[in-house]
Amino acid sequence: MNLTVKQVAKLTGITVRTLHYYDEIALLTPATITEAGYRLYNDENLERLQQILFFREIDFELKNIKEILDNPDFDKVKALEKHKKLLELKRNRMEKLITLVDKTLKGEKEMSFKEFDMNEINKVKEKYKEEAKERWGDTEAYKESNRKTSKYGKEDWEEISKDSAIIYKGFADNMDKEVSSPEVQHFVQEWQNHITKYFYNCTKEILAGLGEMYVADERFTKNIDKYGEGLAEFMSKAIYYYCRAHK
Repeated sequence: MNLTVKQVAKLTGITVRTLHYYDEIALLTPATITEAGYRLYNDENLERLQQILFFREIDFELKNIKEILDNPDFDKVKALEKHKKLLELKRNRMEKLITLVDKTLKGEKEMSFKEFDMNEINKVKEKYKEEAKERWGDTEAYKESNRKTSKYGKEDWEEISKDSAIIYKGFADNMDKEVSSPEVQHFVQEWQNHITKYFYNCTKEILAGLGEMYVADERFTKNIDKYGEGLAEFMSKAIYYYCRAHK
């Protein structure tokens, strides 16, 4: 079975733009591209997409998902077993919440809050993420980052924080410009150099994944938006343009 981008988008609920982005960062590459330029996805592509969505469900970053799925030791069966356990925990929580709502509708005044507890699910999610990184995510970038950061002291982290703040402010001061402008693109390159200097070799592929994560992960969005409302989205778009322009 071969499906076009629009057909896959309709089947999965994922936007066409997201599918194009997954292709650009080599997370999900279509099986073939026709002479007319149409991307066609086969059953193997759809299986990989399903795994991507499973990992996204438990808040994995795209770059980590790619590392895991591209690892030759990746065990799909074991991964699915872990996914199932988490989904069962979520289902049980929802069933308890529905029961609590039914009781409230019947007029029962039971002040119960244990049904809202996410601790068990969060513990399993964190344990799974650590297991997955240990089993499948031991990349050179990960090792390099550990090697560098393990040597940093208080002054080093202060310098890193200061340098990153300067770059964030540079982006924020230029939010009135197009993301393609030389001024904005200068700060994208500065940001790429910053990551390479202090953490790991930030390739275009890794940078593209980070750009997507800045808007997909609310923790990053909140942190970046401290320097200006909407800055995370602005940086994401600027990085997207930069990576496409420097293929």
